[in-house]
Amino acid sequence: MPSENPNVHKTAAPDWDSIAARPAFQELIRVKTRFLTKMTVFFLIYFFALPISVGWFPEFMKKEVLGKVNLAYLFALSQFFMAWILAALYVRQAGKWDKMNAALLAEAHLEK
Repeated sequence: MPSENPNVHKTAAPDWDSIAARPAFQELIRVKTRFLTKMTVFFLIYFFALPISVGWFPEFMKKEVLGKVNLAYLFALSQFFMAWILAALYVRQAGKWDKMNAALLAEAHLEK
């Protein structure tokens, strides 16, 4: 059983209810939800565009662009780049959310 060290200061847990009630927190949630909804909708449309295009427009998707490489293959390969771009956008946006979160927690801590 570990002994209590009198030199270690315990800090109180943040009051999450009061933080959640702040306008800055509501703004953070709104910004995150808006970004994630847009990116999810874009991803789903882009992802399902390939099977839909191949199913509904097979002759168009068979059109050769670079030698034997057709539009369907190029579109499939583009999905890798699209995923990397979305990941990069997410990382950049998450950095902004982290700054908003840090400011919110600092403000909440100072008002105690």
